[in-house]
Amino acid sequence: MLEATMYANLLRLGGPGFDAADRAFAGEIQQTLSRQDIVTSYARFGLAPVAGETLSEAIYPLGAGNDTSVGSTDVGTVSWVVPAVQCRVACYAIGTPGHSWQLVAQGKMPAAHKGMVLAAKAMASTAADLIHDPAMLGRAGEEHRRFRAENPFISPVVDGPEPALNMAAA
Repeated sequence: MLEATMYANLLRLGGPGFDAADRAFAGEIQQTLSRQDIVTSYARFGLAPVAGETLSEAIYPLGAGNDTSVGSTDVGTVSWVVPAVQCRVACYAIGTPGHSWQLVAQGKMPAAHKGMVLAAKAMASTAADLIHDPAMLGRAGEEHRRFRAENPFISPVVDGPEPALNMAAA
């Protein structure tokens, strides 16, 4: 429910609006990547690589890609407690590995800011949709309860002894 709403907002807003300078810098970054980095980036969404594409403006369909995660976030655990949605928007050169110098080098570039602004607009639009249609949140809650009934949460944190974290002795 919330994913479909955010997806509709992304479709309405369109891509980040990268320009030639954004694409040129992304091309320089891609020159430092392996062919496999780039191919794997496309494969996550079930797509074939596009020759010469350095940044993506595409809004991939809901459910595109495989079930493998490409990162971690605390929202993953929160989403087992309350309905949640995450927004992923292109902010860096296709193929950029996480936790790499290439990712850091692109973090303050205009392309990254364009992607973040698009994500902020999509999130704000989704919040506005919920404000204008309060019943939507109720429907999302019901969808969440049905999912949880069929998929119980198993905490990775086990009950038992507390770790010995005597910070004063450190």
